[in-house]
Amino acid sequence: MSPRNVPQPPAATRVAVLGAGSWGTTFGKILADGGSDVVMWARRPELAREITEAKRNSDYLPGINLPMRMTATASMVDAVRGASVVFLSVPSQSLRDNLIALRPHLEDGTLVVSLMKGVERRSGSRMSEVIRETLDIDPSRIAVASGPNLALEIAREQPTAAVISSESLETAQTVALLARNRYFRSFVNTDVIGTEFGGVLKNLIAVAIGIVDGVGYGENTKASIITRGLVEMTDFAVAHGAQPETLSGLAGLGDLIATCQSPLSRNNTAGRLLGQGYQFDDVVKQMQQTAEGLASVAPVLELAKAKGVAMPIVEQVKQVLDGTLDPKDIAPHLTTDDDEPQGERSNDDAQDRSGGALWRPFKRALDQLRNGGRRPRRD
Repeated sequence: MSPRNVPQPPAATRVAVLGAGSWGTTFGKILADGGSDVVMWARRPELAREITEAKRNSDYLPGINLPMRMTATASMVDAVRGASVVFLSVPSQSLRDNLIALRPHLEDGTLVVSLMKGVERRSGSRMSEVIRETLDIDPSRIAVASGPNLALEIAREQPTAAVISSESLETAQTVALLARNRYFRSFVNTDVIGTEFGGVLKNLIAVAIGIVDGVGYGENTKASIITRGLVEMTDFAVAHGAQPETLSGLAGLGDLIATCQSPLSRNNTAGRLLGQGYQFDDVVKQMQQTAEGLASVAPVLELAKAKGVAMPIVEQVKQVLDGTLDPKDIAPHLTTDDDEPQGERSNDDAQDRSGGALWRPFKRALDQLRNGGRRPRRD
């Protein structure tokens, strides 16, 4: 689509954000600062009043002044009435119930955008899949947002970027134009699978980083886990149909770096508490907000098993969560349980088992023959 054909949002678009936690409120601020009239839905009437009257959300974003264009209500019906786009920022495990409540009030043609980074525990479904199934709408009306987006930093208007993904490039561009202001930029792609799984999987690696940080291991250990974690993320996502380059972008590597290195990360914090010896139930009680990585470990491993993808880092995290592995014993074998030397890239082992350097040129020639003398197309 040429630049002059990119859809332009109305001068004053009315949008709704369902969920008034730190990320939902921050994204509402992004949209309002970009020129939209934003109505937040907050479960608690007192929080809705504070956002509307005081332009504050002291529980989740202390010290942040919210834009005049932001208001809030405790009524989901009132929040979505007349909205051209509905943004969802609720805990992933309660998404389906919230969508059931939303469905009778969603107007025809309204776009729905997921701001969540999790998978549904009971089904293993990505958030966009839950949205499509529960609302029974065309995938072209669904988008997801992801990237290195620590809420408090963005609320303080520190410059950052995100990616908006939809099967419809037009939808992705429409949403990206709304989520754009002087401190926030949105890029677009059509790889919904890679964008969503990047946001999910980096949470699991961040929990691992938090664990070794809590134990007291240093930067070498953490760098090794981040690097090998990106390999696990990419292998998993590609096995489910993602494009590998998406995992090297904002929704993969970018989000992984931000989440693993920041004390503002809920998943990093949860991992650090585990590394310090707190039990899982105690960690959940101490966390004032949802750490999506804790709920995603089990369903992600089930999905990985179904595709034959090895995820040793995530496996070790699950053992710590289950209480079957002492956190201090995690680092020596976080990145592999195999004493035999392995290829650094996922395909190195397969190539070596197939004859190593002697086999690779021959294999390339065979591939060219299969493709009519042309080089194989890259993903």
